[in-house]
Formats: sequence, structure tokens, C-alpha cells
Amino acid sequence: MLVARSVLLFVLAALFEIGGAWLVWQGVREHRGWIWIGAGVIALGAYGLVATLQPDGEFGRILAAYGGVFVAGSIAWGVVADGYRPDRWDVTGALICLAGMAVIMYAPRGNG
Repeated sequence: MLVARSVLLFVLAALFEIGGAWLVWQGVREHRGWIWIGAGVIALGAYGLVATLQPDGEFGRILAAYGGVFVAGSIAWGVVADGYRPDRWDVTGALICLAGMAVIMYAPRGNG
């Protein structure tokens, strides 16, 4: 159950961080204005809050593992929001990042 909760929190964090960055990008690069930028900043703050809800208490581990989620999530966001077409190397790289995330977060650890 803890793994399922953790994965859900990673997905939610990715939606807030990638979505927030995308909103800022749209506001600045696509000239959509301050409302888009402000919404992006709020979403980025929500990402930071969601990250603190992970069951593991190690900041470095959480942020390192989230990096893998961010890579895969960014590619997925590009597909959905911008029509990006990843090639096999993009997909392979994202899968490698997710495998790394799983090792960092969910590998069995001893007490010593």
C-alpha cells in the first residue's frame, strides 16, 4: 500500500511541476500573460508541497527518484500538450530513468 501511495504522489507531483513549468513557458514564450505565469508559479509551489507527503523521509532520495518520474512525465506531457513525437531513444531513456527511480525508492534496504 505504501508503494501505491508513493507512486500516486510522484504522479501528482509530476502533474504540478511539469504543468507549472509548462504554464510559465506558455506565459513567457507564447506571450499568454501574467495569469498563466502566476498559475504556473502556484502549481510549482504545490509540487513542493506534494513532494513532502512521500512516506520516505529522506529529501535527497525523494528528489533523486522524482528525477526519473520528471523525465518520463515530461515526455508524456509533451505528447499530450504539444503533439511531441518521442522516438525510440526518448522512450528507452525514459524507461531507464523510471527503472532507476524504482531502484532508488523501492529496493529493499537493510538496517545497517
